[in-house]
Amino acid sequence: MQERRGVRGVKSAARTVALLELLAGRGEEPSRLDQLAQDLGVPRSSMYQLLQTLVDSGWVRTDATGSLYGIGIRALLTGTGYLDGDRRIRLVRPYLDEASDALGETIHMARLDGRDVVYLATRESHEYLRTISRVGRRVPAHAGALGKALLAERTDGELPFGDGPLTALTENTHTDRAALLADLAGVRERGYSIDREETVPGIAGFGFALRYGTPVVDAISCSVPVARLTPEHEARVVAVMRDVRARIESRPPPMSGEPDWR
Repeated sequence: MQERRGVRGVKSAARTVALLELLAGRGEEPSRLDQLAQDLGVPRSSMYQLLQTLVDSGWVRTDATGSLYGIGIRALLTGTGYLDGDRRIRLVRPYLDEASDALGETIHMARLDGRDVVYLATRESHEYLRTISRVGRRVPAHAGALGKALLAERTDGELPFGDGPLTALTENTHTDRAALLADLAGVRERGYSIDREETVPGIAGFGFALRYGTPVVDAISCSVPVARLTPEHEARVVAVMRDVRARIESRPPPMSGEPDWR
């Protein structure tokens, strides 16, 4: 347990958070008691008691046999509460609608969280639909337009990567640090990032960091199927997204007394 500002962390609270994050990350894949106890390094009896407490409160659900566990419906409260209570997300949403209407493509907003970006809002393309919402999805920051736009706002020495390998999502994802750093240098010079099938095969993305706060943690992007990405359409995407970014950044700062969350 780590201390922060002289306060020692609460072990039971940390264990509960770790369990909920683990279950949420597994999505549709259910987990068994022994598996959860092993993954979190918790005694089986302690894990069982914790699971039953969370099942009773609705934060974890179990099947009819009581042997499988997954994230519960009450967990949805935290996600919707975060989205509804964030002033920056509320500010950006109307501009995502404008960009979607102007381009007919999929538009995203995401936030940097450690080594990942987390999707906060999405407007789907008029041309194709996805069956799963991206809101709440985590993607390695080095692997796509949103993340690279945000990483480029930092110096190479400030990048949130250790010595381990960079995860590949497709055959085009940067896994070599030198190649990633060269790409980020190009983002800084160009003013926006480009993802050419680095996150999803067949999809290109264009990312734009939102510099309305320090440090820069939010970005918007436009995703386009490469099959219809002509040079003319790419130029229009960049022009529209640049204009949208400029108008978002021109909005006034928070009013006095209103939290500006970090």
